[in-house]
Amino acid sequence: VETTSRLAQWRIENLASCTYRKSDPFKIGKWNWHLSVEKNRVLSIKLYPEISNITRDNPPIASFVIRVVCSAGDRKALTHPEITDKQLKNEDFVWAIEVPLTGKIIIDVEFLDLKTTSPDGGEPCSIWAAGFSEKRSNATALASLGRMLTESIHTDIVINASDGSIGAHRAILAARSPVFRSMFAHDLKEKELSTVNISDMSIEACQALLGYIYGNIEHEDFLTHRLALLQAADKYDISDLKEACHDSLLEDIDTKNVLERLQNAYTYQLPKLKASCMGYLVRFGKIFDIGNDFNVFLQCADRDLISEVFHEVLGAW
Repeated sequence: VETTSRLAQWRIENLASCTYRKSDPFKIGKWNWHLSVEKNRVLSIKLYPEISNITRDNPPIASFVIRVVCSAGDRKALTHPEITDKQLKNEDFVWAIEVPLTGKIIIDVEFLDLKTTSPDGGEPCSIWAAGFSEKRSNATALASLGRMLTESIHTDIVINASDGSIGAHRAILAARSPVFRSMFAHDLKEKELSTVNISDMSIEACQALLGYIYGNIEHEDFLTHRLALLQAADKYDISDLKEACHDSLLEDIDTKNVLERLQNAYTYQLPKLKASCMGYLVRFGKIFDIGNDFNVFLQCADRDLISEVFHEVLGAW
């Protein structure tokens, strides 16, 4: 089974020759998973986590889309309705397919979310959202920094976004960004006027940027503005923010955003994101699913990037 961070594909070369087949284990999130097919009067496809102490005590709660693609001919695809927040202990998900399928098939599982139950009995939480929260260091100090921003405590500089302004502290900005530090250390207009103009960001995106710098950004705000944050991180040389955006953009590549992600990976020199997008399009065959969007991409994208895509396609062929 080949995988990316949230996608798994199992290729069966000859469905007609098997009555039962089980995949090798594959890792998505912190669990090992299996797929199996059983052919009787109908074709049954099962998805389940590998049995272990972890899955017994804390089984995953999965949201996913699963489909079967006949890779020969017109690539006929059957898609199961989206599964949302289903707890999987053993063979709790079985998809019975009555349409006859033969030959080479691809079983494609895209995990939209994976949750784990809270030890204290609270609401289940996403394992992908949790990683972001765990990176926060001293909660009390960060809360104080956040209050300095939200309550405008002794602010000494104004950030002018495209549609609004917000107060900040030059010492904190300088400590987090060598570009800001250079602005305030030299006799530039930012130092003289005590303002920084960021006209290429909205006030909401600018607030998210400052929220990250001050350590009190909400996860949803981070997800909403991460492309703008990536651009700002590159512009102001905030390396940890750029890496956080890079890691986050790797987690939820899909057919709706893969071309935009690929262009951003090329623009901001993000090799892991570019490789994942290329693999998603070519190795996993998603380029067939976005024909119209890909045609538009070919007309607008950088020529060197288009050349890289075609080299990847030719290499796969």
